Amino acid sequence: MAPQELRTKGDDRDLVARLPGTPSQVSRARGLVRDALGRDHPLYDDVVLLTSELATNAILHSRSGDGGSFTVTVTSSEAAVRVLVEDAGSDGPPCVCRTSAQSTSGRGLPLIEALSHRWGFTREDGSTTVWFEVQHARVPAGMAV
Repeated sequence: MAPQELRTKGDDRDLVARLPGTPSQVSRARGLVRDALGRDHPLYDDVVLLTSELATNAILHSRSGDGGSFTVTVTSSEAAVRVLVEDAGSDGPPCVCRTSAQSTSGRGLPLIEALSHRWGFTREDGSTTVWFEVQHARVPAGMAV
């Protein structure tokens, strides 16, 4: 998958892709993470999982899934990886709703809350952008691992 845009800022690298709001595009969003980080990146698995959750939410819970599109941005630096997913908006804000053990959905944002160092969202001009950041673990010199 070739991203639509590549931007670099200092040591940061941004990959940005605008994708159709269809379920098949969740795998393309994961591919963007692969292109940005590479499979050997220490944060790869967590970032891929959380990106899948945000892309799925954009398709299922916003107007992006009704013939629209969504945008995925992956920014990587020495300190952290940040992913933003901008969708076509919905009637309400994203919800970290607690679900029952038998529920088959509703775990995406709680998962993002649990695995990311920080996350948030903005709503403006009819769109919603949900983002998360995962930081590289730093082990002080001389500390046993």
